Amino acid sequence: MESIYLDHAATSPMHPEVIAVMADVMQNYYGNPSSIHHLGRSASYKLEEAREVIAKSLDVKPHEIIFNSGGTEGDNTAILETAFSRQTQGKHLITTRIEHPAVLNTMRYLEDKGFEVTYLTVDQKGRISLDELQAALRTDTILVSIMYGNNEIGNLLPIKEIGELLKEHPAYFHTDAVQAYGNQTIRPHEWGIDLLSTSAHKVNGPRGVGFLYKNDDIRLPSLLHGGEQEEKRRAGTENLAGICGFAKAVELLTLEERDNRAQAYLQFTKMILQSLDEAGIDYEVNGELENKLPHILNLRFNGIASDLLLMKLDLKGIAISTGSACTAGNVDPSHVLEEMYGKNASEVKESVRVSFGYGNTEAEVQRFIQELIAAIQQLRK
Repeated sequence: MESIYLDHAATSPMHPEVIAVMADVMQNYYGNPSSIHHLGRSASYKLEEAREVIAKSLDVKPHEIIFNSGGTEGDNTAILETAFSRQTQGKHLITTRIEHPAVLNTMRYLEDKGFEVTYLTVDQKGRISLDELQAALRTDTILVSIMYGNNEIGNLLPIKEIGELLKEHPAYFHTDAVQAYGNQTIRPHEWGIDLLSTSAHKVNGPRGVGFLYKNDDIRLPSLLHGGEQEEKRRAGTENLAGICGFAKAVELLTLEERDNRAQAYLQFTKMILQSLDEAGIDYEVNGELENKLPHILNLRFNGIASDLLLMKLDLKGIAISTGSACTAGNVDPSHVLEEMYGKNASEVKESVRVSFGYGNTEAEVQRFIQELIAAIQQLRK
């Protein structure tokens, strides 16, 4: 029985060409990029080559890319260093209630340190209100941190509109773009984004590497202190193989490739929903079907416990999830669904996330549909 992996929002398999690039770097470019001898210089050249590839994907300057260990470090750096370096100007921050734990837990930490955080609410479709954001803005607001696309329900948040709203306000604007980067066209300079965090492992790159985009127009201290790597903005010897692998993954995501993937994922979604309708399955889509990340589909099956459904599918070699992988290993309910429906709502314990990615085929999705319907029918009995 072949496994079917439909949990790409948690992590994605590495592309073979990424693995090949990383192996070459590990074997032939093992010098420290900070060393001045020829091996160090060749490693430094590879590092800057990768930085240019990444910068081009966002249409920003190479200097504005700071390589790090991934989304969590990027979120922490953007939020903590903005808060601590600007606290003489104000101690108020704004975010949403459906952010990734890397943002929410960092905000809670800051609350313990005397900062005030406003958490924007969402409606039952997972949408925020721009009017609520505007009303929350104060003269002492120093940071607005709102994710680009939600990792559980796939909703795209109004990033362009928020950037426009903040044009005349001194608050920095940070977005966690971990789920969106690689499948959405993002233009930080045009849209007023000051800080943006990503992770390579969401786009078929390696784990443990990412970058923080920092607009040259803002000041931000380093979160880590030590050596002078990344122009003194992020201490620690660079993960050269991981960075080059990340750059290769980004290089492979051409506009044509992204469009082809998006169309395939939309077709997969259509196949699933149509088959559920034909089988008479009682279900609801959590979030929106329009204005969303194409690779994420969150479904609620009325009366079916999500953990039991996951176990049945897992026994058939099919991997899906109930939400964020960063809360794996426990049975905590989805905070995103709780904010949408309420803490005790049945939707919270009856919903699963299906997320598509590189390597998925129509044949796999058809088999998933068959096993999903069979599992639901068995559990209903």
